Amino acid sequence: MTSLLDRFLQYVTFDTQSNPSQECCPSTPGQIDFARFLEQELNSLGLSNVSLDANGYLMATLPSNIQEQVPAIGFIAHMDTAPDASGKNVKPQLVENYQGGDIALGKGDEVLSPIQYPDLHDLHGHDIITTDGTTLLGADNKAGIAEIISAVEYLLQHPEIPHGDIKIGFTPDEEIGRGADLFDVAKFGAEWAYTVDGGPVGELEYENFNAAAAVVEFLGVSVHPGTAKGKMVNAMTAASRFHADMPAAETPECTSGYEGFYHLSNAEMSVTKSTLNYIIRDFDSEELERRKAYLEDKVAAFNAHGDKVALTITDNYSNMREKVEPHPHIIEIAKSAMEACEVKPNIKPIRGGTDGARLSFMGLPCPNVFTGGYNFHGIHEFITLQGMELAVNVIVQIAKETAIRYR
Repeated sequence: MTSLLDRFLQYVTFDTQSNPSQECCPSTPGQIDFARFLEQELNSLGLSNVSLDANGYLMATLPSNIQEQVPAIGFIAHMDTAPDASGKNVKPQLVENYQGGDIALGKGDEVLSPIQYPDLHDLHGHDIITTDGTTLLGADNKAGIAEIISAVEYLLQHPEIPHGDIKIGFTPDEEIGRGADLFDVAKFGAEWAYTVDGGPVGELEYENFNAAAAVVEFLGVSVHPGTAKGKMVNAMTAASRFHADMPAAETPECTSGYEGFYHLSNAEMSVTKSTLNYIIRDFDSEELERRKAYLEDKVAAFNAHGDKVALTITDNYSNMREKVEPHPHIIEIAKSAMEACEVKPNIKPIRGGTDGARLSFMGLPCPNVFTGGYNFHGIHEFITLQGMELAVNVIVQIAKETAIRYR
């Protein structure tokens, strides 16, 4: 799959990092530049109904090649990369036939070590694509885009493989929680879809966190420190006390599986005003409400002791399980497709969210399948070419099995 590798290596050169401080859509101009490039590629492949709107949503259709009416299905990926690490001037490196040990990233001292990342022990003999240690790679989610387009290209080259209408959707700003905001489900025209936005080979996910964001603001009083006794109220001190009193064992670094958490994602600190920004996550909706109530009670207690604290909580997305489980065939087809490609399905919860989570609540059931990548959102991100190839095979097989099942 030379075109798959070439495609991916070209895609990651586009700087598409999203920006949560910008209210426009897409939030950064690099995303629309990348979307225009993909639009040309989809047109060059001869796909139908290729459309790119002003907000950066790109859609296209691979028309059915059978006479029978079968459900139109979709494959979706996002074009932006995370704000957590730079996505500018990405310089990927290919380590062919990995045989173990540390992988040097670029020319510095940064390495990808199997001691820190034990998954590498299972990847001997694989071709691994890494960063150069200065940026993220962008496999999240440019690998998904490359895999979807390569799968469509393969179906075009192999008309003997039956398939119904295949809908393709590429979205902006997923990493900042806005990827589904302006997605036109009716225009997309699929009965169900799959986001190709997962991690290691075999991942199949149809449940995710319920998610909310909490902003806690502390107001203080600034007085010259030389005459501050009895007058100054340092908002940073109150904010520090507040965070220090949060449940230490309920953070991302201390939880796994179905355990929820509070995560202090960033803070802005000064004497007169300090702001703590938390994300709150739980698979159980009642537990999420409990976590929100905990913060409300905590803020009330601080105010009762003379602090000036304000709390704003915003719900972000919900667990898509309730919208996908009523349609078990969607999962069954994906599992069957993986098994046909000699991939063992690994059904697990997403400790995060995808566009599919919100799209499921917008009437488009949308579980998530693997890309073959690891360590997303940071300089140690990597992906294997073999994992990407398997993702392409699974996408092709999903299209084939859907057509066979409903003919």
